[in-house]
Amino acid sequence: MVLVTGATGTVGGEVVRALPARLPAGLGVRVMARDPARAAAMFPGVEAVAGDYTDPPSLASALRGVRTAFLVTARVEGDDDAAFVSAARAAGVRRVVKLSAAAVLDPGADDLITRRQRAGEEVLRGCGLEWTLLRPRAFMSNSLSWAASVRRERTVRALYGSAPNACVDPRDIAEVAARALTEEGHAGHAYTLTGPQALTAVEQTRALGRLLGIPLRFEELTLSQARTALAARFPPPLVEALLASAERQRAGAKAHVDDTVHTLTGHPARTFHDWARDHIEAFTPAPDPALAPAPDATSDPVATSTSTSAPAGTGTRRHTP
Repeated sequence: MVLVTGATGTVGGEVVRALPARLPAGLGVRVMARDPARAAAMFPGVEAVAGDYTDPPSLASALRGVRTAFLVTARVEGDDDAAFVSAARAAGVRRVVKLSAAAVLDPGADDLITRRQRAGEEVLRGCGLEWTLLRPRAFMSNSLSWAASVRRERTVRALYGSAPNACVDPRDIAEVAARALTEEGHAGHAYTLTGPQALTAVEQTRALGRLLGIPLRFEELTLSQARTALAARFPPPLVEALLASAERQRAGAKAHVDDTVHTLTGHPARTFHDWARDHIEAFTPAPDPALAPAPDATSDPVATSTSTSAPAGTGTRRHTP
């Protein structure tokens, strides 16, 4: 049995979808969620069980009969990694594949989120089980946080629009995870996963505009606006961690491209254009004649400007390694 945690999230869900093509005969998939009914509705035919990192009996039940497990932990407080690993060891699990973050390799990254990921990796390394670490850059799907403003206003708002990030398609992360969960040869390895190129928010906006065939406007948030937007959704320590991550991106710390996806899967990492094309419906606005481009509009369907007064509120719930 393969257990997937975080199945209702971005990468966990893609792992569940990627596993069937790689499962050996007789090996099934089980998903663990705080709301198993929701997970069951998302993945018909897949066994869904209740489980919570703070509830040891639920972990013991979810891990019964499990051979390999995909581990996703998100809380910055508590000891979720240790709780899961302890239960996995007691249940006889052979291997744990953990979703970590590329930032753990950056000596300049000392924010709360990165420290938590490093601590989780150390737990796994010392647990006595086989382990594999996946360290992705930011998810391309983070740009879905712009979808509402693109649909309503044809506008993308983000902090540091010219800062590059070698963001990665969650489907590529999931394909690597599925291989690590079902193949031999991955134990004791840590894989950094990126897309094929580093892109800025302005360049992503341009790509979306070209796919939509309409001009999109980019408005760069000020640091104060970004802090206000984040504070509406996260506690202060997380706000500062996310802003520190953005500063590292602006300094170029997230621009490095790694070829691991290609090496492990046999195909090049998907581009942002690939991801956006497959999710373009989320960004497609209803026709609005008032927002149609003028007859002499530029052929490049994106306009870039800087705003110091635009409302904050986009790009705030994201994976930011």
